[in-house]
Amino acid sequence: MLEKNMQDKFSWNPAPASGIHMQMVEANGQSFEVATAGEGRKLALCLHGFPELNHSWRHQMPMLAEMGYRVWAPNLRGYGGSSRPEGIESYRLNILVQDIAALIDASGAEDVTLIAHDWGAIIAWHFAILKIRPLTRLVIMNVPHPKCALRELKHWYQLRKSWYIFFFQIPTLPEWLFGMNGAERIKQAFTKMAVDKSRFPDAELKIYADAASRPGALRAMINYYRALLRTKDVREIGDAMVDIPTLMIWGEEDLAIDIRCTDGTDQWVPDLELHRLPGVSHWVQQEAPEKVNAILRKWLSA
Repeated sequence: MLEKNMQDKFSWNPAPASGIHMQMVEANGQSFEVATAGEGRKLALCLHGFPELNHSWRHQMPMLAEMGYRVWAPNLRGYGGSSRPEGIESYRLNILVQDIAALIDASGAEDVTLIAHDWGAIIAWHFAILKIRPLTRLVIMNVPHPKCALRELKHWYQLRKSWYIFFFQIPTLPEWLFGMNGAERIKQAFTKMAVDKSRFPDAELKIYADAASRPGALRAMINYYRALLRTKDVREIGDAMVDIPTLMIWGEEDLAIDIRCTDGTDQWVPDLELHRLPGVSHWVQQEAPEKVNAILRKWLSA
């Protein structure tokens, strides 16, 4: 049983009935705030996106545990109670994938399924392509394969949707704007993009806003985007092939990433299954958890 003062350090305190517990894990010289559930030799490692937390997997973790997975959902470096190293270079892709490798090593698991959304999916694609550690399966939500992303960024329809990536290159201003009024714009990132806004009550949004309001958190979170454009990591990926079974789940009403970014993914991912969810936004696993969980359960059981 955690002491209350330890619980207060975590970004959120799961309900006891959920079977989700919080712990700190040391990996790659950093401390990671990890939500855990279940037991077993199979690890489901769930990676969140911007401006989320491991909290974004709260609907999937109990189901995965019930299926026999040990589930780990870390707060990525810079997020929540995880370490926040200084500098843009600390958030480049080639370092982020080493965090994931170190977490896998710390888990002791040999059978690993990587499940990822948004920025977590950018990391997961990179991890799988470079074969940093063996993976059994890969699940990607609402982020294209890097080759598809680079192709679509040449078109105006995607470039204008990606305006925020370029805005985030400005020093200091993005952090100030997103931090105003108790990080109100963090809440708006969910509510303005969501189709079913009832999935994002204020109690849930407050968890994200409070975490982003921690000292240095927003700078770290935005440094992911700065490092993405200022390093060559995302382009230096060889043949870009992913040779493991891969599931893509895509909310079609994504205001940030055009659905055409999924076209041609099978050129680099031969064993691919794609599910498009109409009427669902970018926040797919939070906004449509019943549909996402049904797809996950069927695919992982196959």
